[in-house]
Amino acid sequence: MNLRRQLLLVSLLTLILPWAGCQFIRETETGLRGVQQEMLAGTANAIADSLSQFHYELLSDVDNAGATNGRLYAHPLQRTPLIDGYVNDWTIPSGAMVSLRGADGAIEYVLGSSGQYWFLFVDVRDASMIYATESPLEDRQVFADRIRLLSIDPLGERTLFNFQAEAPGKIIATRHIANNTFNETRILAHWQDTASGYQLEIRMPKSLVDARLGLTVINTSDEANSGIASDSFEGTSPGSVVSISPVLQSVAENHVQDGMRLVVIDKDGWRLAHAGNVSTTGTSVTGGPSGWIQMVYNLLLEPGTDAALADPAPGGREQLGYISEALQGQEGTGRWFRNQTSGQSVVSVAQPIWSGTVQTGAIVLQQGTGAILSLTNQVLTRLVVLTLISTLIVIIVLLGYGSRLSSRIRRLSNAAESALDQRTLHSALPSALDGDEVGDLSRSFSNVLHQLGTYNDYLQSLASKLSHELRTPLTIVKSSLENLEHENLSSEALEYTARAKEGADRLQAILRAISEANRTEELIKNFEPEMFQLEQILAATIAAYADAWTDRRFDFQCDSIDTRITGSPDLIIQMLDKLVDNAVDFTQVDETISVSISREASDLLISVSNPGPPLPEEMESRLFNSMVSLRSGDPGKHLGLGLYIARLIAEGHQGSINATNTANGVTVQVRLPANNSC
Repeated sequence: MNLRRQLLLVSLLTLILPWAGCQFIRETETGLRGVQQEMLAGTANAIADSLSQFHYELLSDVDNAGATNGRLYAHPLQRTPLIDGYVNDWTIPSGAMVSLRGADGAIEYVLGSSGQYWFLFVDVRDASMIYATESPLEDRQVFADRIRLLSIDPLGERTLFNFQAEAPGKIIATRHIANNTFNETRILAHWQDTASGYQLEIRMPKSLVDARLGLTVINTSDEANSGIASDSFEGTSPGSVVSISPVLQSVAENHVQDGMRLVVIDKDGWRLAHAGNVSTTGTSVTGGPSGWIQMVYNLLLEPGTDAALADPAPGGREQLGYISEALQGQEGTGRWFRNQTSGQSVVSVAQPIWSGTVQTGAIVLQQGTGAILSLTNQVLTRLVVLTLISTLIVIIVLLGYGSRLSSRIRRLSNAAESALDQRTLHSALPSALDGDEVGDLSRSFSNVLHQLGTYNDYLQSLASKLSHELRTPLTIVKSSLENLEHENLSSEALEYTARAKEGADRLQAILRAISEANRTEELIKNFEPEMFQLEQILAATIAAYADAWTDRRFDFQCDSIDTRITGSPDLIIQMLDKLVDNAVDFTQVDETISVSISREASDLLISVSNPGPPLPEEMESRLFNSMVSLRSGDPGKHLGLGLYIARLIAEGHQGSINATNTANGVTVQVRLPANNSC
């Protein structure tokens, strides 16, 4: 049976999956979510009733005309920022910055609260910075880029805080009240220039600021120009400052349960308390069966509104539609959200807070889908479990069959890749007796490898045959040319004769190299292995190289290790001759060729390093093949057989050889088994 029919039969197993249960699970989840929303609405109603007694916290002391104009929200800061002109150490949510329209671009600011201090950060776009050249206490009308804070107490008395810099760094604010101007040293401020303008970070005691607070950024183009003002409020009076109420925060933390998030807002939607987190669900189990059932729910259930919208508004003011409905007095408004990545759902309800007949605010209560799992009845759980079991059965069958098929193909691939290991061609491949397409492929590969082996045997014997057959004719040609030189020839004929003799010498060198390679192969097959100390052989050989190549320097290093190996010392010396001869060709006069012996696991490593040009990347795997050379000199002198012979000797000792580029040149490394017979 071919693979196509086998896969078709396996795919029919997917028909056992209970697809009809998907719609049932969707409907059940919708019903459970509705039940959860009703329960959440009941809990929210009870919490709202308990909060109704705190109307003095929900209603600001300045809740009158103009108090809501341009209100500033103070974010609670988990740690006190360093006043350095940067906002990166502020613990505020992403998107908390408020934007104003400035003369040269957007102005962004954020207000924070920590302990007894207000913190303000302002980022201003300013195309031309104008620093102050006169003290703000002077009477001269000299203007500069500056920031002002306007504070108004319940009696209407106005206090103006002015911030302007003579240079980047710490600055001293001035306070103007009742026609009196003086330096306010209790305020810390740092002015920091940026590529697009400047930033100002301020810390000021809360005792200095009254009920209302407004921000004004003044951008001037020269000292004689009073500048263009950008206000955080409209008209002449700013709005009140809104911040987390410690009383409401404490009450909210006492009411919130595990897996719930409670947000208390005033009648304008400003957040006064925030407790709990929907991600910490006490009913959710991440490692057991319930976690797997929840995962299936997430895959099957309908998508909802992005769960990111359920998070508290980064600006501090909640303005989603269902919350606005609650602020208008509508009871039990709700909405649900789903995280499109994790599938986690959030049910959210909003409930107004009434103090008698007056609405003083609202609460937003949210809960994750972990509670839905706790409401799942036994029948639904059994259905989900059966669905999972059926799915797992199909997955196991498909994975088992796929693994078996993958294993067969992988074994065939590995066998094909290793068919030429150690210069021996193996035509027998796995799965050759199977009756499917993999078996056909294996038999085809085996046939190709068999033909390749026959051709390879012919090529391997061709060199020795050519060497034998060409030696006598070449000798005749060379002797004839030598005799011809003694004849009375013209100068032109003598030139042609010299060229012919040079070509004959080159052919004879090729035949000698081929014969040397053939003799080396025969020696490798027939040598008598003996145990010897590799260090002694290499040390003596390197000393001989130093005498032979006096214009090169040789460095021999050997770790304090046992360097005994079993093999042929003569062949090892011949291999080293080829490697050092190759290294000499690629080095300059007075350069150093390094030879070292080290141990790695059960192998000895012989490394020959020389400075010089790096190997081309494509040549690293072909360098030790026959008739491969990178030399740019006379091709008749360098036939590419030296490194090939070195490879034959290394492989004849059950080792390997490779070449890699280094920072200064090339290193050839021979790996030989230590104390291991061939």
